[in-house]
Amino acid sequence: DARASLETVARALGADSVKSLEYTGTGVEFALGQSQTPGQRWPRFNLKAFTRTVNYETASLRDNRVRTQAEDPPRGGSVQPVRGEQRQISVVSGEHAWNIAGETAIPAPITLAERQMQLWTTPHGVIKAAITNNATVQGRIITFKLPNGVPVKATTNAAGLIEKVEATIPNPVVGDQPVEVTYLEYRDVTGFGAVKFPMKIRQSAGGFPTLDLDVTDVRTNVAADVPVPDGVRQAKSPYSVVTTQMVADSVWFVDGGSHNSVAIEIDRGRRTAQRRAGAGRDLGSPQLAPAKPIRYVVASHHHFDLSGGLRAFVGEGVTVMAHESARAYFERVLATPATIQPDHLAKSGRKPTVESVRDRRVQTDGTRIVELHRIAGNLHADSLLMVYLPKERLLIQADAFTPPPANTPPPTPPSPFSVNLADNITRLGLNVDRLLPLHGRVVPLADLHRAIGRSPSPTTP
Repeated sequence: DARASLETVARALGADSVKSLEYTGTGVEFALGQSQTPGQRWPRFNLKAFTRTVNYETASLRDNRVRTQAEDPPRGGSVQPVRGEQRQISVVSGEHAWNIAGETAIPAPITLAERQMQLWTTPHGVIKAAITNNATVQGRIITFKLPNGVPVKATTNAAGLIEKVEATIPNPVVGDQPVEVTYLEYRDVTGFGAVKFPMKIRQSAGGFPTLDLDVTDVRTNVAADVPVPDGVRQAKSPYSVVTTQMVADSVWFVDGGSHNSVAIEIDRGRRTAQRRAGAGRDLGSPQLAPAKPIRYVVASHHHFDLSGGLRAFVGEGVTVMAHESARAYFERVLATPATIQPDHLAKSGRKPTVESVRDRRVQTDGTRIVELHRIAGNLHADSLLMVYLPKERLLIQADAFTPPPANTPPPTPPSPFSVNLADNITRLGLNVDRLLPLHGRVVPLADLHRAIGRSPSPTTP
């Protein structure tokens, strides 16, 4: 009897009496999708403090973490290097997900499935979800699906407590992504044996660790009201609103809020009826050159936040251009199925085409020249590419330098990623007027020099 088996596990955990809980701890975490090398483990950070507050009755979760730099020199992404302490607050409630920066709630709908999974894979959450969603039981294995389609498999230990939870969640870069959580060293957290909770939590995603937490305190049935802010409830999708700025003839800076793109028109004289009919369709930004097909998309590097749109482009038959260190990685992840929430690529049935760039590659129609260069030696990512337009004296890059708000004092010490970018510009002899960053605003090259405390060389404008 599956129901009876599930209720036995619930009694062992004390789940029936837990309406909400809060646990705190310390340890290390790893930034998902931000590795230095494609296909390797995520960068590591110290978790000086971690607090998770869960309300099972309102399907709400709030994570409050304080992290510090763990690897020096910094390797990989996730807003490195961390100066001092960095606080991050992430929230989900029902069908809304958001982050909190200062007093501002920032909608984060793309994280919804992952945060709902975090909520319902906690030890008490998973058994509550299993009972609600008519789980099946075979021996120590409990299987069911969450309402959003995410499949979950929980394994109990000899004491009937949740030992491991496995789930597969949708990811905009890698399609179906496996997640595994392990719970160890259960203890009585109420003092009279009613509720048990693990003192060690380990989690992985895609085969690499994401969390190793030592739990120091657990409180049950705490006040855990997590109301959805009006601004989050009423907000349109932040990914559907973009603005464009023509920075040169047929070169557009496409501002998407937290992340930007650059559209470059090259007329290679190829016109086919099929392309005129629709291969240049809108992929989320305004139609800038509707008669021209999108033929190439350049992946600045392999990090998840800078490659989240590639599957949509591949679904349109667009060729991906990436550094050679990331070619095999992109071929693999773009071929991964997306069955939990089928995306445009999955529905199209297309196969990815990935072309590689080693140190330099040039695209030209005889008038416009587009140069792709590797940003050599940058520890942010081995696969970093920048795009240089010599005639327009524009340089497009991501994460090596993100311009801060105007009048912000330069960081001390300067970011090694930004110093490396300046060194690469000098090494290649690029004549740059303006930087088009894929985070932040268009700025003159002087802003990079100011950020690293370096005076421009006599040959640099």
